[in-house]
Amino acid sequence: VLRLQRRGHHEGQVGVEVPMKILTPLGRILFSVLFITSGISHFQYTDALTVAADGAGLPFPRASVLVSGAVILVGGILVLFGFAARIGAAMIAAFLVIAALTVNDFWTYADPQEAQAQMAHFMKNLAIAGGALLLVYFGPGPYSVDEARHAKAPGTLPLRERRQEP
Repeated sequence: VLRLQRRGHHEGQVGVEVPMKILTPLGRILFSVLFITSGISHFQYTDALTVAADGAGLPFPRASVLVSGAVILVGGILVLFGFAARIGAAMIAAFLVIAALTVNDFWTYADPQEAQAQMAHFMKNLAIAGGALLLVYFGPGPYSVDEARHAKAPGTLPLRERRQEP
């Protein structure tokens, strides 16, 4: 049984017993499903999304839809399996920041309700990009291809131990 405790747990403090290692693959699943399904939708609904991209003033709207669909689909799959997860998360973070700045430009809307809706999308994209950047820094964690591959290399620490700052 794994315990929800911080290093340096002091006697008398209460620890909560939960299967902590399962949280990282569960988190990767929940995080990546958004991008995998959205990436697939970019290819299923290319024409409709191209019209929206053109309306947002994106250059080369059809290519923008196809490239962004590929980026988030591949990034989502990489994060899901924890294979090159840092690269996948960086791809997702880049997409989200670009989308926030180009598609959710709430400051350009005259209608206050539409501006508020776009601001919510803008902030959501930035928040999710922040989560992706945490994945870039900390890596995919246990039950990932990256962790399994790294564990097989002789004389190396697990990825999560290696990334901690002194």
